[in-house]
Amino acid sequence: MVEVSRLAAVDPRAVWPGEAADFTPWLCANADALADAVGLDIELTATEHRVGAFFLDLIGRDLTNDRVLIVESQLTQTDHGHLGQLLTYAANTDAGTVIWMALSFREEHRQAIAFLNELGGDKARFFGVEIGAVRIGDSPVAPLFRLAAQPNDFHAQTAAAARASSGEASGTRALYAAFWERFLQQLKARHPTWTRARKGPAENWLSLPSPFKDQSYYCASFPSRPPRLHCELYLDSADPGEVEARFRQLYERRAGIEATFGGDLTWEPLKSKRASRIATYTPGDVTQADHYDEYVNWFIASLERLHAALDPLA
Repeated sequence: MVEVSRLAAVDPRAVWPGEAADFTPWLCANADALADAVGLDIELTATEHRVGAFFLDLIGRDLTNDRVLIVESQLTQTDHGHLGQLLTYAANTDAGTVIWMALSFREEHRQAIAFLNELGGDKARFFGVEIGAVRIGDSPVAPLFRLAAQPNDFHAQTAAAARASSGEASGTRALYAAFWERFLQQLKARHPTWTRARKGPAENWLSLPSPFKDQSYYCASFPSRPPRLHCELYLDSADPGEVEARFRQLYERRAGIEATFGGDLTWEPLKSKRASRIATYTPGDVTQADHYDEYVNWFIASLERLHAALDPLA
């Protein structure tokens, strides 16, 4: 008979005695543990990020919407002081995804996060995550993060539709959300490690992690002029010189990359945006719902070919 053991809770303060000295640097190096908890693809890029006269615990990027992500944590129960810090940091970093981590959440603070999510709409989303740790028998300790509060998808999507920009009707945004839901279902069935995203965005694009460093990612999108499908590696960095050097290195290997990809790619240095892209396109329109399965297959096949051609060069 197989021996069955039990999961035992471990005091997180025995694992990470100090928040700044122990927990914050550990989390920065193990962002995947937090990503699994919140169901997002994220990068954590810096600890103790200066915000005026203050220091934010962690800053990074939410790959699912290409927005600034911040994390404020405490190895105690939530308190008003950290709520104030969280709002100060969010306002001064233009954060689109805000995560508050604590050992436990007071009910009043859960309600505060719900209130902030209703106010934030599609501009900002707030998460509360409880910090825990467990082990089985004498096994190494493992983190156990649990969602205590998260955005209400109904409110977020309603607000996004109400604030639709660039002449897009709210109905079109609903189509994007529906399409990306179908896309994510198929992508996770074929490549379960490629994304942690759980919901399809009501936007014309969806980004995915890449092995390239800094702020680079893979992206699938529906450009509107002209209507078509677009799949790319988007190269970005805080240092424009780094983007230019990386793009040049890849372009010098263009023949081999396109041979592995199995076709021509477009090579687009975007000087006005500090970034560059390596992309492939095909005709398509998100309003053509009867072609969604075809579009999903094209996006996934294109991503597979881009991964095969570019990942070994990261």
